[in-house]
Amino acid sequence: MRWRWTLTGQGLEASGVLTTEDKPNADGFYAITAIEGKANGVAITGLQAPRTAIPGNDGWPVDGVIRSREPQLSEGGFAFALADGGFVNPFFGARFDPPGALAVITNPARKEWREPRVTFKAASEP
Repeated sequence: MRWRWTLTGQGLEASGVLTTEDKPNADGFYAITAIEGKANGVAITGLQAPRTAIPGNDGWPVDGVIRSREPQLSEGGFAFALADGGFVNPFFGARFDPPGALAVITNPARKEWREPRVTFKAASEP
């Protein structure tokens, strides 16, 4: 399946297309198999493998899944690399007060790390 997605937050505007497996797991999540798009005008160059963490956020592995109902992101979320050396990991922060979508944004070469609240939306294409 193909999904159009957007991710917006303080200092972050990203969008593109996710490709997933055709069948969801028992919780309604679809495994993401490919990504394309841009974040802040920078090309997305790759998808982070499930059960691994983005550089600069060790100990917090991604799940690599999305679903059509809220919350669309899992607690591990998914992540992608950028052409400028940065990484973005949107996820659902169930342990935050209030719970909601956030994104860890890192660029190890620049020693950057931040975690703003975000809005994530994805819709499967017919």
